[in-house]
Amino acid sequence: MNLYLMVDAEGISGIYSREQVMESGSRRAESRAYMTADINACVEACKEAGAEKVYVRDCHGGANTLLYEQLTPLADYCILGNTGTDRFVGLDDCDAVILLGYHAMAGTPGAILEHSMSSAHVQNYWVNGVKFGETAIDAAIVGERGKPVIMVSGDDKLCAEAKAFLPWAVGCEVKRGVTWGGGMLLPQARAHALIREKTREAIANFDRMQPFTVAHPLTMRCEMVERGMLPGAYGKPYMRIIDGRTYEVDADSMEEALYRM
Repeated sequence: MNLYLMVDAEGISGIYSREQVMESGSRRAESRAYMTADINACVEACKEAGAEKVYVRDCHGGANTLLYEQLTPLADYCILGNTGTDRFVGLDDCDAVILLGYHAMAGTPGAILEHSMSSAHVQNYWVNGVKFGETAIDAAIVGERGKPVIMVSGDDKLCAEAKAFLPWAVGCEVKRGVTWGGGMLLPQARAHALIREKTREAIANFDRMQPFTVAHPLTMRCEMVERGMLPGAYGKPYMRIIDGRTYEVDADSMEEALYRM
């Protein structure tokens, strides 16, 4: 079995502050170290559970958060930087996906650093009329390619959100959200032990995992946080402007819809 680790920052153990996750943040060095440590714990557990290869994809911001020099040599590839329109480069070689360090969708009460793709620009996303966050979006992208999400890690609000969309996936709760900028965090050693435990559990239950899919063709709607942010619709027959802050696109796949956004 080959596994694909898609890694965000806001749900990483030890992360609770905007200053940790923004590229210009005064505490960004912490997020880089904490992300790499969570990755290493997960990769090690994957290999202990029998995975042949493990691909690690940094998907936070500009995809340059993890510390390359501190990544465990047990990882087979780490995918960094701009990969164009292929959000999951290398996925075709893998059997299943782990969403590590994910966060709850925008507007989730008490969720640590909740947002959907861009806290500066996006208020909400809907797919076929259902509100989606990054977990459901990415699970749908990999589901279209026949791959199940088998585990998610983050705060308690993220784990509850994932359970609603992916009831078969294992949740790994490394912290509890209290406010957007604070929560109850497990000590680092305990968080890493939990990541290892839940990774092994997810792999052991691979046979009951399912790809998550949505009906096609699909409609994806986006509500912006502020007026004046709408993209131009000229020359885009798949796009409709709904009001001064909302637009939607039609697409034949989740990945196509995301990039048409």
